[in-house]
Amino acid sequence: MEKVVAVAVGATRPAICSPSLAEVDFRTSVKMSGFFNVSRLRSLQPIKALEESATASVVQESAAISGNNLCQNSTVAKSTNILWHKNSVDKRDRQQLLQQKGCVIWITGLSGSGKSTLACALSQALHWRGKLTYILDGDNCRHGLNRDLSFKAEDRVENIRRIGEVAKLFADAGVICIACLISPYRKDRDACRSMLPEGDFIEVFMDVPLQVCEARDPKGLYKLAREGKVKGFTGIDDPYEPPLNCEIVLKQTGDDCPSPADMVETVVSYLDDNGFLRA
Repeated sequence: MEKVVAVAVGATRPAICSPSLAEVDFRTSVKMSGFFNVSRLRSLQPIKALEESATASVVQESAAISGNNLCQNSTVAKSTNILWHKNSVDKRDRQQLLQQKGCVIWITGLSGSGKSTLACALSQALHWRGKLTYILDGDNCRHGLNRDLSFKAEDRVENIRRIGEVAKLFADAGVICIACLISPYRKDRDACRSMLPEGDFIEVFMDVPLQVCEARDPKGLYKLAREGKVKGFTGIDDPYEPPLNCEIVLKQTGDDCPSPADMVETVVSYLDDNGFLRA
């Protein structure tokens, strides 16, 4: 039976020659409980990614201690004296773990154009391929995150900004985030694009004519808007600004409507061709 040596913190303990960075990190963590297992420390076999992350962490901490590369408190909007804290596990580490690249697929279009249908079908298809996704649906977000916002122009701007910030966090986590919402104003979508690194924001335009969307009217909102019971409805009494340089256009012409499977294949092919489905 293996002999386990438990040593209390602060007491004399057996010397361990040339401990690895992973062992140092392990010792630090077990100090919380007051002892560590020497035999288990000797048997640790840290993976390469962990060693690289630990090395980066030590270098950053050394720089801070020596007075180099110190971050300054900053002011962002109404927040003052805030400091960005850099983590030792970064986006590349998370992407390597998930074997995919984090990004935001932003599906925009009129109500009834099929945004949510595409989002769900796309999420399912990627799930079957072993890829981690998350859908940020416009209506769903208004049940919680944006429940305090109306459909006035200024609240719509804030609605898009908040969802853009959350989508950015998902992408940074290595997740393929699928945002599906009308997002009618071009400048707001462009603002969300600017939050992410170049190429990580994939705008998908559901190019479906207004008359087709109105004929579908899955929520009955076009009828209410025509009757004047819903004000500021996109396409009726509020404008929709189509993208000018989006990555993907899914267009319906006349009665020729692509199937959800065909649309999913178009988006998945784009992701595959651009390296998002591998680390």
